[in-house]
Amino acid sequence: MKLAQTRIAILLAILVATNSGCGVINRIRSKNQLNEAARAYREGRFVEAEQYSRRAAELDPNNKTAPMFIARTIHAQYRPGVQTPDNVAKAQEAIEAYQQILQRNPSDDEAYKAIAYLYGAIKDNDKLKQWITARATSDTTDPPKRAEAYVVLASKDWECSFQITELPGNKVTTVDPANNKATVSYRKPKEPKDFDQAQRCVKQGLAEAESAIKFDPNNEAAWSYKTNLLLEASKLAEMEGQTEQKAQFQKDYEAALKRTTELSAAAEKRKEEEAARQAASPPKG
Repeated sequence: MKLAQTRIAILLAILVATNSGCGVINRIRSKNQLNEAARAYREGRFVEAEQYSRRAAELDPNNKTAPMFIARTIHAQYRPGVQTPDNVAKAQEAIEAYQQILQRNPSDDEAYKAIAYLYGAIKDNDKLKQWITARATSDTTDPPKRAEAYVVLASKDWECSFQITELPGNKVTTVDPANNKATVSYRKPKEPKDFDQAQRCVKQGLAEAESAIKFDPNNEAAWSYKTNLLLEASKLAEMEGQTEQKAQFQKDYEAALKRTTELSAAAEKRKEEEAARQAASPPKG
């Protein structure tokens, strides 16, 4: 009985050792496939690079690098600006590959930003807005990243209003022949729906900018978009002949502009100090 048990134990040990050996070999082979993928990628052979990357994932399912290689190589096959069904489908395929990475690691910024870029590239604005809004409103996301997402949303709402208020006919420039001085004024768009849309965008954009500042009080971009959105609000108040409201928006605009300028100057100073530190550091080696 003891002899039989000993033989079973030996057999089990051999099996474990064999499987372990296979695992090591497969991991080595997987790394080799990724090296081939990297070489093919550098040479612009993206389809081949994808094939090598997928083979690496098959050989070692626990390889954390392979999924990103797969996503990048698919992404590289997408041609920006080409809206053919096949090309858009390739972008969607890349998006799905990046989403698989985020399922394993929700904090992977490269995958998140790549998806945002691809949605924008294929002009799927609804999906893009949903994608960014999901991060902005997620309680599990770090505050600075939530602030960044709110800044992107605010930027799009600013653009929405700016494209309406700056249209010829809505923006009117007159020149006084006496002193050759130009004066800019703003008039309501002919289409009421355009004015209503601009108002909605400004209201929403200001709320988004405030949210960004709440999560990151020193975010220069957030303050910059708040400044620009307040200027848009001032234009819209002028269009309605609301003098007092325009004056208040102008006052808020100047305060926000001052804060934006302070943050910009502080950032520039930090950059200069860092450059000075690097210049003063002794060379390595």
